Amino acid sequence: MAGSDHAPPPFFKRGPAPLALLTFYIALSLALFFVDLRLRSLDLLRQTVALVTDPIQRIAQMPGGLVDNAGTYLRGLDKLLEENRSLKQAQLQTAPNLLRLEQLESENDRLRKLLAVKEREKAHGEVARIMYTARDPFTRRIIIDKGQQAGIIAGQPAIDEAGVVGQVTRVFPFSAEITLITDKDQVVPVQVVRSGQRSVVFGLGSGELELRYIPANADIREGDLLVTSGLDGIYLAGFPVAKVVSIERDNSYAFARIRCAPVAAVENFGEVLVLAPRASQPPPPPDSPGRAGNSGTPGQAEKK
Repeated sequence: MAGSDHAPPPFFKRGPAPLALLTFYIALSLALFFVDLRLRSLDLLRQTVALVTDPIQRIAQMPGGLVDNAGTYLRGLDKLLEENRSLKQAQLQTAPNLLRLEQLESENDRLRKLLAVKEREKAHGEVARIMYTARDPFTRRIIIDKGQQAGIIAGQPAIDEAGVVGQVTRVFPFSAEITLITDKDQVVPVQVVRSGQRSVVFGLGSGELELRYIPANADIREGDLLVTSGLDGIYLAGFPVAKVVSIERDNSYAFARIRCAPVAAVENFGEVLVLAPRASQPPPPPDSPGRAGNSGTPGQAEKK
């Protein structure tokens, strides 16, 4: 009885040693790992745990996803609003020009009918892609992917969406060479839109043009637009060619030195429209006003 009086209470009894428990759990883990690796016996347990934890993971990730989606939505909304604002501004800026263009075209049609003038030739042609530039560094020429098989002939003018690009100078079976208006051998008759004055522009070979034979006191300003005059029989009248960028006036010279920049993207790659050749104009009739004073033969005119 004496020994039983000194025995500790049941809840103070010590269990297995910690080292023994650690060894047991390590052995159990290794056994489970080996069994799972060999027999795949824990796949069902793993799938069950994943099935239970997947909704919890999704719920936990939901706030972050909502924040990311909200940020993306707001950024996209701001971008759409900015693009819409830019498009509206562009529409407002181009609307007056379009309205004036329609009005001018309508007015020109009425004037042609009133004056019984033949309608202006319509521009049509063949769209071609620029393949590469010519290898000669001292010229401004490009090669297009249309040639004799597409009905291209030498002398046809070429334009892009902005204005005049150049003129076809060589034609091959499946390609053609276009000499740009900035080439030093190219000359284009032009007309100043603002004042109506006619002249010619010469290529300088450096990507610029020069408007020549303009008197030093002529009414020409920086920013004036030059369009084709149509007097050469090659280009239809009214195609934009260049804009005046600088004017040098010297009283010791009769003509001003006027530099111009081409309107078309003559130095860039893209597509061009090779216009069909202009129809040849018939000679004036014998009784035309220009020949009213020479109704007889040349010999008779001399006798008179």
